[in-house]
Amino acid sequence: VLGCCGAEGWGGAAPVPVPPWYHRDLSRAAAEEQLARAGRDGSFLVRDSESVAGAYALCLFQKHVHTYRILPDEEDFLAVQTSQGVQVRRFKTLSELIALYLQPNQGLVCTLLFPVEREKEKETVEDRDYSDGEDEKPPLPPRSGSTSFSGTSVGLSPTGLGPSVPEGPVESTNGLSSISHEYLKGSYTLDLEAVKGGANSLPHLNKTLVTSCKRLHSEVDKVLAGLEILSKVFDQQSSPTVSKILQQTAGQSGEQELENLVLKLSVLKDFLSSIEKKALKALQEMSSATPTTPPQPLSRKAKSIPVQTFEVKLDITLGDLTKIGKSQKYTLSVDVEGGKLVVLKKQKDSQEDWNTFTHDKIRQLIKSQRVQNKLGIVFEKEKDKTQRKDFVFVSARKREAFCQLLQLMKNKHSHQDEPDMISVFIGTWNMGSVPPPKNITSWITSKGLGKTLDEVTMAIPHDIYVFGTQENSLGDKEWVDFLRTVLKDFTEVEYRPVAMQSLWNIKVVVLVKPEHENRISHVSTSSVKTGIANTLGNKGAVGVSFMFNGTSFGFVNCHLTSGNEKTARRNQNYLDILRLLSLGDKQLSSFDISLRFTHLFWFGDLNYRLDMDIQEILNYISRKELEPLLKVDQLNLEKEKHKVFLRFGEEEITFPPTYRYERGSRDTYVWHKQKPTGVRTNVPSWCDRILWKSYPETHVNCNAYGCTDDIVTSDHSPVFGSFEVGVTSQFVSKKGLSKSSEQAYIEFESIEAIVKTSSRTKFFIEFYSTCLEEFKKSFENDSQSSDNINFLKVQWSSRQLPTLKPILSEIEYLQDQHLLLTVKSLDGYESYGECVIALKSMIGSTAQQFLTYLSHRGEETGNIRGSMKVRVPTERLGTRERLYEWISVDKDETTASKGKVPLGARATQDNAKYGGQGSAGWGAPVPGVREVSGIGLSTGGGLLWVCHAHPCARRSKVEAMPELSGGPLKNSFNNPAYYVLEGVPHQLLVPGDPGKPPKAKVQLAVPERCQCPSACCGGESDEEEDLGTLNLPPPDFPPPPLPRELELPPNTIFGTPKELPGFGMEGAGGTPVTGGLPAVGGLPTPGGLPGGLLDDRSCSVLQMAKTLSEVDYGAGKGRVIPPPPLLAKGGLPPRCLHPDYGRPLAFPPHSIQESIQEDLAEEVGDTGWVGVLNTSWLRALGLERYEEGLVRNGWDDLEFLSDITEEDLEEAGVLEPGHKRVLLESLQLRK
Repeated sequence: VLGCCGAEGWGGAAPVPVPPWYHRDLSRAAAEEQLARAGRDGSFLVRDSESVAGAYALCLFQKHVHTYRILPDEEDFLAVQTSQGVQVRRFKTLSELIALYLQPNQGLVCTLLFPVEREKEKETVEDRDYSDGEDEKPPLPPRSGSTSFSGTSVGLSPTGLGPSVPEGPVESTNGLSSISHEYLKGSYTLDLEAVKGGANSLPHLNKTLVTSCKRLHSEVDKVLAGLEILSKVFDQQSSPTVSKILQQTAGQSGEQELENLVLKLSVLKDFLSSIEKKALKALQEMSSATPTTPPQPLSRKAKSIPVQTFEVKLDITLGDLTKIGKSQKYTLSVDVEGGKLVVLKKQKDSQEDWNTFTHDKIRQLIKSQRVQNKLGIVFEKEKDKTQRKDFVFVSARKREAFCQLLQLMKNKHSHQDEPDMISVFIGTWNMGSVPPPKNITSWITSKGLGKTLDEVTMAIPHDIYVFGTQENSLGDKEWVDFLRTVLKDFTEVEYRPVAMQSLWNIKVVVLVKPEHENRISHVSTSSVKTGIANTLGNKGAVGVSFMFNGTSFGFVNCHLTSGNEKTARRNQNYLDILRLLSLGDKQLSSFDISLRFTHLFWFGDLNYRLDMDIQEILNYISRKELEPLLKVDQLNLEKEKHKVFLRFGEEEITFPPTYRYERGSRDTYVWHKQKPTGVRTNVPSWCDRILWKSYPETHVNCNAYGCTDDIVTSDHSPVFGSFEVGVTSQFVSKKGLSKSSEQAYIEFESIEAIVKTSSRTKFFIEFYSTCLEEFKKSFENDSQSSDNINFLKVQWSSRQLPTLKPILSEIEYLQDQHLLLTVKSLDGYESYGECVIALKSMIGSTAQQFLTYLSHRGEETGNIRGSMKVRVPTERLGTRERLYEWISVDKDETTASKGKVPLGARATQDNAKYGGQGSAGWGAPVPGVREVSGIGLSTGGGLLWVCHAHPCARRSKVEAMPELSGGPLKNSFNNPAYYVLEGVPHQLLVPGDPGKPPKAKVQLAVPERCQCPSACCGGESDEEEDLGTLNLPPPDFPPPPLPRELELPPNTIFGTPKELPGFGMEGAGGTPVTGGLPAVGGLPTPGGLPGGLLDDRSCSVLQMAKTLSEVDYGAGKGRVIPPPPLLAKGGLPPRCLHPDYGRPLAFPPHSIQESIQEDLAEEVGDTGWVGVLNTSWLRALGLERYEEGLVRNGWDDLEFLSDITEEDLEEAGVLEPGHKRVLLESLQLRK
């Protein structure tokens, strides 16, 4: 049968070509696409089922795609699944089954007429992928192609990985099978004759067994001898039983040899048991004899963190300025071990004024977003009274180091038994098939080029270390021992191995601090080959997953296809790994690994290259200009097209390409490589990367991302990443299990999904979560509609949706939980899209809106939204602050200075509502921050908790959802201006069919003051209106970059103060603002692109919206404008942002001097005070370049600049002696 996939299964013993209509690994989505492209009624193909192993799906086109399941029965006969009462017809082979349905009137929706054949794959010699190393042949795999161990499952000792594999020749199972084969082929007939003759023994079989067990004899002897020595350690009087047995059995043969082997195994079993008892007795006697001396730990105590000091200046307000006269210098001393912070003020007369604050008196840290080295600290002065002081650090890196130390101090002295946050190190390195140098300290300490850790925090050990390597020639045990030794030498901590997985020379190792060992459970490992024909392991991936208390982690290390031109092959490698890597909870098999884990880290030699001429690349690198190179980085380009790493984040790249260096140096790139097919060019590229994807409303922040510059054994530089990650505890209810009156409920009012499919079947939803005892299913959708072959809108009312009952009802537990949803078809029980929803923002007595995207097998397949609430009984409402919520981000200091709640302030549960994750409840995008599925993203690269704390978003239910009063929910997220890349050419948009503005609009909060520079706003502002009506995209459907022919210049000016750059909207009078962009329906066709734009930047959701959303299309002035991309210097999104790059920043952040001027003006009530640093004074001296440095160091007022000294000027960046003299003389004259 084809299910076994032997060619013989097609109906005969001889190999028969596989029928052209059978597509073995074709996905459901790709099958529908091929049939829709064929477009003829009666077109069909057969593919493997995605829901049942060994089953098939018959896909048939008749107006749209119909799917029939072909299932095997217990006798391996095949049958098409039928309705109840219809006779089942069974077939031996798939060919016979199809042959019947090629005949008319067999019960299908139509006859099978036109087979859709497989697309032929071409592979030339040049396509074959071997290695980036020096050898042309792929290296031989280790003795076992894929190996792994799990620390928690096999009880590893603290000092190693257990016994090493013998280095001698190993007899494979093939050797044993050949012995068996020889017996069955010849000798067994002799035994048969002997039995016929009345014999009671089988001499030839006995001989075969003795031969097979010969090595086992010697191994058992070795083990028994070793155990006897161990036994004497605990019991000197023990008799040498084992030695006697070994002497007695020596020299025996035949049947006696087998009997003695069984005897030895029996002795071994008893011996193991007796040793354990003897050891226990001996240790008990020792402990009772010396009760006063505690046993010495095996590992040395981790070294304590010394007191660290930071030089800062007080960031003073106007009131303080008038009293003090100038900025004050302070020293902040952090004593992590002692749990205190000393704030020391420096005086001119060498006197010191200092205050000591214990860890519990430091209430909050507030990072300024506009001034990257400024930090607000909220101290508790008296009971219920706090004081905030703002300090300016020497650099942003020093500020981050200070925050990390205070977090460490808080964590160390917390009353919590379990951590809220841990630090994770990720390292990836292609070792080039050469052993590592002895010293790799720079790698494990994140030291080198790019975003690195400060010297202060560099020495603090991480909680978890994850090392991914490629082309690693060391043995598994040797490599793990090497890493543990390196870590112990540097940190003085004996790290424990959690797991190790290898595939040929691709390895991943996870090591953890000893105190976390018991917090780790459910360890899982897996590997996937993607080498030649997906059978060689020279390319592929290895993965490890586990639970850390209540938080799931996944780590994937991969080595993808090499070669500048192999982008499509690399994309396919990624999709194969995503689908085939078997990690995490097996109940979540409906979800790919990108949705199975709270935090997933994906790293390795991804091998994506730069699409640019080699000489241009070298010129940019020599000038340290990375942005033009990042714009042509294949991985960035493929991510922007949604081809790979959908919604993964990556920290901003600020280090040079890590490949391909001359070995032994980091000064020279080598780009020519001799191959059998000629010279191959390997342009310098960022092959080695670290990406991550986390559930919405969780905490993850990247503190370091860079590469080393002193490890030169390979042609790749090692890459490092350092992360702080929020974790949850294994929650134990203090109130016991919920009574029925105290039960929490998850209730749905409605759900609506738009699914990319050519099918018109019915659908149901499955709900999964760790807070549910088992997964739940909805009933089939009660309405659906479509005017377009490629998309279907399906809706479920509350009657069709289940009420879910969490196993625990405490809000503290529920706010950390997530729901996984999968939309499945009734005909094939296959998934059409999956998503994840955070419960945190759904908690409350009123329903909240959610909106997110659907994806399946790495492809975006639609979106889903709905209305739901999580009802928690009042007696279960207690909650506490998490450590990662203790540090917040102040995005608008002016509101804080006027007494408003700072934007980064911690939100309490009753004011944390923001209307859910839906389009109507997202609030205004704030400067420098994006909100993605409930996560705000700082342009600094770290993920930050901002959504629930943004005051603009804390609107009442009526304000948040204006649509509800007007009837059913509008499909505002299908506005034609908001589309995703997918593969449908632009010419599908019919020219001359301009769109009207959509009926559905989203209320969006806009800050009271215009925050655009005057050039952008035209000098206007509107302070009366708090809310603007904007046509917003869905947060999870970013628009793609426009084709280059349509890109706007970076300095495009938008017309009104309330407009989000790049989004069409109506002004107060209803006049649409075009912003200079063409309408959707009338895209120009520049020369060279006749008939439309034929690249792969497409607009499937735009096409969907034309038929499915409440948007009228017609001629006239009202036209909806496609948004431009968020432009960085050259037209691409900033690299530091999370992949929801299409959502523009609403208001460009101010320059530092502008923000300080505004802050001070606000504080004096806009009285027109003009003492702020006057740029005309510096301009007159020709020294305006120093303005930013002076302001940053607190010299922001002319009145007090007369007190400045040479030392102060140097700290502000004035290093030229002549410039210092000019400034000081000028200030004396003004004085």
